[in-house]
Amino acid sequence: MAYKAVIIGGSGLIGRKLINILLQRPGYNEVICLSRKKISIVADGLTQVIVDFDHLENYAEYIQGHACFCCIGTTRSKTPDITQYRKIDHNYPVRLAQIAKQNGMGQYHYVSSIGAGKTSKTFYTKLKGETEEDLKAAGLNALHIYRPSFLTGDRQESRLLETLLLGVMKVIDPLLVGSLKKYRSISANTVALAMFKQSLKNTPGIFTYESDEIKQLA
Repeated sequence: MAYKAVIIGGSGLIGRKLINILLQRPGYNEVICLSRKKISIVADGLTQVIVDFDHLENYAEYIQGHACFCCIGTTRSKTPDITQYRKIDHNYPVRLAQIAKQNGMGQYHYVSSIGAGKTSKTFYTKLKGETEEDLKAAGLNALHIYRPSFLTGDRQESRLLETLLLGVMKVIDPLLVGSLKKYRSISANTVALAMFKQSLKNTPGIFTYESDEIKQLA
């Protein structure tokens, strides 16, 4: 059986990798990418739908299929306004999950972050934690939460700080052992591959994967 997937965040580092995996490996024959503007990927089986995320319910007809993948996210440099930042990183993923649930989609896969927690003192990880909790409350048949550490891969835009961090992580990664292994950097392709493989298992429940566990799943 060939499945249909729905994805938001398809222009991002993980999202681009995931779209390619979904379309190139056996399992899926159709991918619906919901985005604010066209992404650069063109492939058989990929349908791009330009949406207004503030009114996602207007596009509910497209939010149907086997699995929904949420890879959306922003940065403070791109979105300095806190209200807008919260809409992108919290409101859109939660609203998507609610519509997916209403439409009977069996799975929802969400890219969170290492350290996510609603009691976190850091804005970013606190927001991710709050989003995780609200996704759990959506009543999805299967919710998979991925908490990757520092992501590596070919980005479409250059970020000086991340370039510097990449060099630092190459030195630090081998030193992170035992319980610290989850803090090692992880490639976007590894995260995408783990998401793809988990989506083929059809196991109900709520699952949270730390970064080192994601590597094992891939």
